[in-house]
Amino acid sequence: MFNVLLILAQSGSFSGGVSHLIGRSGLVAKFVLVLLALFSLISWAIIFYKGLVLRRAHTHSLAFIDIFRRSSKFSEVNAICSQLRASPLVGVFQAGYVEVNQQVRASTPPGNPAGSRPVVRSLEALSRALARAATVEQTRLERRISFLATTAAVTPFVGLFGTVWGIMNAFEAIGGTGSANLAVVAPGISEALITTAMGLAAAIPAAIFFNFYASRIKVLSAMMDDFALEFLNIVERNFT
Repeated sequence: MFNVLLILAQSGSFSGGVSHLIGRSGLVAKFVLVLLALFSLISWAIIFYKGLVLRRAHTHSLAFIDIFRRSSKFSEVNAICSQLRASPLVGVFQAGYVEVNQQVRASTPPGNPAGSRPVVRSLEALSRALARAATVEQTRLERRISFLATTAAVTPFVGLFGTVWGIMNAFEAIGGTGSANLAVVAPGISEALITTAMGLAAAIPAAIFFNFYASRIKVLSAMMDDFALEFLNIVERNFT
């Protein structure tokens, strides 16, 4: 590959830089480059956006779990939920809090004397409510991440298409002129190389950050599972 690049440089194909190389490319190669550039731009926008979202979600989750464990009443925890909305634990807690309140009201007969102990009838229903909320929160965290996986999987093949097209142009030029000198084959080979490079430039960051963000989401998902179990234990001790 290095030898090919050196030969092309000596032939003058790279003398004007990358912009000159793109300007000399054919319509198909330019279309491939524009498509790859769009994939890359969207991927980087998602990378920066999800990086901020996941970092904020993790920070808010740590703060929320600390407040939850120091509080003696669910109502106190519910009061600070609006300040930590980025945490997925907030959605899980609020779903559990609503279910507990509904069950307590349903189990309290009219005219029940003040100060009687509230009772939760079904821990299974509460567990299902927590699981549904955790699924909703995980789906929210994973939103747009799939585009990074698509970019990592698709763009190398899009670049490969441009590579094949450039090599076809090089062979067509050889057939048309009957000569295989550098001046004839260099434009087609340069098209092939630039589309290959662009495909890899789009795919590699997308693959790296997809795996990184998937691991961060897995950590947050584990935190939701642990919190749901902790919430159930507290309800079982105090409301059954």
